[in-house]
Amino acid sequence: MFTRAIRIGKFFAAAASLAGALVGPSQVQAQEKVLRVAMHADVRTLDPFWTTQTIAGIHGLMVYDTLFSSDINLDPQPQMVDTWTMSPDRKVYTFKLRDGLKFHDGSPVTSKDVVASMNRWGRRDGAGKQLMGYTASLVAADAKTFVWTLTEPYGLLIDILAKTGTSIPFVMREKEAMVDPFQQIQEVIGSGPFMFKRDEWVPGSKTVYVKFRDYVPRKEPASGHAGGKVVKVDRVEFIWMADPQTAQSALVAGEIDYLENPAPDFLPMLRTTPGIKLEVHPAMGTMGIIQLNHLHPPFNNVKARQAMYYLLNNHDYLNTIAADKSLQTPCFSYFGCGVAMETDAGSEPYKGAKNVAKAEQLFKEAGYKGEPITILHATDHQYINPANLVMIQQLRKAPFLKLDVQAMDWGSVVARRAKKDAPAQGGWNIFVTGTTVVTSSSPVTHTSIGMGCDKAWFGWPCDARFEELRKEWAFAPDVATRKKVAVELSKRAYDQVPYISFAQWRNPVAYRADRLSGVQTMPSVPPMWNIEKK
Repeated sequence: MFTRAIRIGKFFAAAASLAGALVGPSQVQAQEKVLRVAMHADVRTLDPFWTTQTIAGIHGLMVYDTLFSSDINLDPQPQMVDTWTMSPDRKVYTFKLRDGLKFHDGSPVTSKDVVASMNRWGRRDGAGKQLMGYTASLVAADAKTFVWTLTEPYGLLIDILAKTGTSIPFVMREKEAMVDPFQQIQEVIGSGPFMFKRDEWVPGSKTVYVKFRDYVPRKEPASGHAGGKVVKVDRVEFIWMADPQTAQSALVAGEIDYLENPAPDFLPMLRTTPGIKLEVHPAMGTMGIIQLNHLHPPFNNVKARQAMYYLLNNHDYLNTIAADKSLQTPCFSYFGCGVAMETDAGSEPYKGAKNVAKAEQLFKEAGYKGEPITILHATDHQYINPANLVMIQQLRKAPFLKLDVQAMDWGSVVARRAKKDAPAQGGWNIFVTGTTVVTSSSPVTHTSIGMGCDKAWFGWPCDARFEELRKEWAFAPDVATRKKVAVELSKRAYDQVPYISFAQWRNPVAYRADRLSGVQTMPSVPPMWNIEKK
């Protein structure tokens, strides 16, 4: 088993020497309230529909607003929508926008912006594609009213619009929303609680947002991503620190106020550091994903994908990524554990004993003859890097495999994973990523499990029967029926292997409780509103 060697003894020494070194001289006026945050990744992509990276969703939630969102209990609540009605046949939804919505350039938010935004999002997001497949029309009735007409009574419309897993259905200006969804937008003008300061954006260092003073919050109290998004600071700075030890030390030294994803190694120390508080949402959790490319050999053959079950040991990842046993959840459910759709049906080959000879036999039957297997290894991501190292060590126990491990930063992986070229021409065979348990708990919002061929997520799994089962699940009349369909979905997924799941774990956020109050914890994208700095 691979374990990380981190010199914890230097932790507090590093913290003591950090004063003023990380952030540098501030250019903001002393009287401004500045919230300094270290997120799990650097903001490199400004278009939240362009990628499913969580950091793109975090950036999007700062700048844009949504029609609906999820409260602290993960229930959907109206956000930009004031009122809405549904026809008796459950096919026609009529929505009215609330008063006071305006973009950062001062222009009003209209139904045309909504229609264009939903159409653009629906061409990129997995759940959005499903929803648009049941959409007869989406039109603006007047400046504040839009009508969504379905071909069938697809009961997940509101739930999908309220989802907080990437890609989130943000509302953009019509101007940006009309940009080809497969081209990135260049202007970032939202109607959310913060404005993006492009002139201060330094990729690889800092991303800055300032309070949008014309934003009109809802009247309800803040609750998760729903309710009143009341901004109580003047400025938020995302400070990028690739080294986990530097980030923890910065929090201890007071150079940052909030750390989204503290390294598990340092959690015991952070728990005992005066002024620091750790919090975790009850539903917070991450599921690891080993994504396989279905377009090119060897994983275009299902037997090669199935062979991976006999080489990869799920449990090894937990002890590396989340050494704290209280944060671990051994899990073999494609939909996550501790959720309504939990099932490990079909998982016997993966749960069973590892068998290199069996794996070799399956690879041979798939036609594998020792060609290089290209692995995109992100070295700057807190859990993806160690997960890659565990996976590589496990695969190297199979001497018949020839591994081509290519080290790069996470941003480069994100760019390259979208390429359908053969691995030898700049493509790939394997990359490691993850998803939230909240997102994966629904077969519809679970983007990476979809097997819609060209419409599927990176890796492009293709299986018509699985997609039929997903449709059955979406139209099931009750939870009991959905659970039965989920069992069949699980069996089919384990047979066709859209990807390999590894582990499930929770990771708390850490913040300076001696400085901050009003922190809202959520299981996916952390809200930055409602936070007050003392």
